[in-house]
Amino acid sequence: MNLLQSTTNWWRIHGTLRTLYLLFLGQVVSFVLALMSLTSSLIATLGVDTPITQTMSTYLGLALIYGSILVYRREKLRVSWYWYLLLGFVDVQGNYLVNEAYQFSSITSVTLLDCFTIAWVLILTWIFLRTRYSLWQLFGAATCVVGLGLVLLSDAGVGGGGGSKPLLGDILVIAGTIFFAMSNVGEEFCVKKKDRVEVICMIGVYGFLVSACQMSILELKTLESVEWSTDIILAFAGYGVSGLLFYTLAPLVLKLSGATLLNLSILTSDMWAVVFRIFLYRQQVDWLYYLAFAVVVIGLIIYSLTEKDPVPVPELENGNPSLEYQVLEDESAATPRNQALTSDWLNCTSRHKWEDMHSNFYANTSTNSNDNLHFLERGCQL
Repeated sequence: MNLLQSTTNWWRIHGTLRTLYLLFLGQVVSFVLALMSLTSSLIATLGVDTPITQTMSTYLGLALIYGSILVYRREKLRVSWYWYLLLGFVDVQGNYLVNEAYQFSSITSVTLLDCFTIAWVLILTWIFLRTRYSLWQLFGAATCVVGLGLVLLSDAGVGGGGGSKPLLGDILVIAGTIFFAMSNVGEEFCVKKKDRVEVICMIGVYGFLVSACQMSILELKTLESVEWSTDIILAFAGYGVSGLLFYTLAPLVLKLSGATLLNLSILTSDMWAVVFRIFLYRQQVDWLYYLAFAVVVIGLIIYSLTEKDPVPVPELENGNPSLEYQVLEDESAATPRNQALTSDWLNCTSRHKWEDMHSNFYANTSTNSNDNLHFLERGCQL
């Protein structure tokens, strides 16, 4: 009884430490994201409208740093290149739309509405990754969405959202969150099933290529008219460095937890956005923003407290779970015949017989499971 209690306490303590570590890591990512929002807002304030160009340095840095690691490993890609191309494309579009929104809306509106990614992530992970959420988790996420609705209400004119065309900016952000959600879910699948370094590198490579193509089409004339100054260069450099940190840390959170908790954790970046707006831009923040932030935090707490550790799904073989991972749903449901077979199997003390049966058993895994049971039964009777 004492051993069982000690084991339970050990798991409880380590589970708590894991949760605290995830929340701390999520807040580091949140602060880095706030720095990305600040530098992007500064670029827009300085009169530069090049949302694609400002992300190219981030993608280039990812490709060079993590590409060097992949070259050193000399390993083949574990995921086909066209999937990475698709992942890089949707990520670039998300960054483009959200960064463009800073031209029309305030930093507080953009950062709060950027969290609308949560709703899309819930839907996509439910459909494609077969992630199942409890009612409390759905309630927590819905609470966050209600908080975001308060931002739209403020920007519609109730409280005055700030920016030249706040509603247009809000629409751009919400459209961008759809692409961000697809990118997050794709990254979550890749980092959990494959290699994190490979995923980050390929996002950098294909993100840079897609950005370069779009930049040459959409922003080349704008870049020629930009009067480069020290402030603009520093703002671009700040965005590139903070983006590099974000893409390095975010996949780690995705691997340890998932896209939903990542997007819920970075909601606190809105707090930093409010601080930036008050002290750097000298702008007033409407009371609806504070209410929205409080509602969003409550939703985050509800979701975090009710989240359970993900249960890994075994790899599929021809559409069916591998026999190596098949277990009884309920041990109490084992029949006397199965228990007898288990006992006979353990009584096979001959090492030669055991090794022979072991190799033959795995060589015949494509046969019916009942045939395998008969095979084991005959082997133990030798």
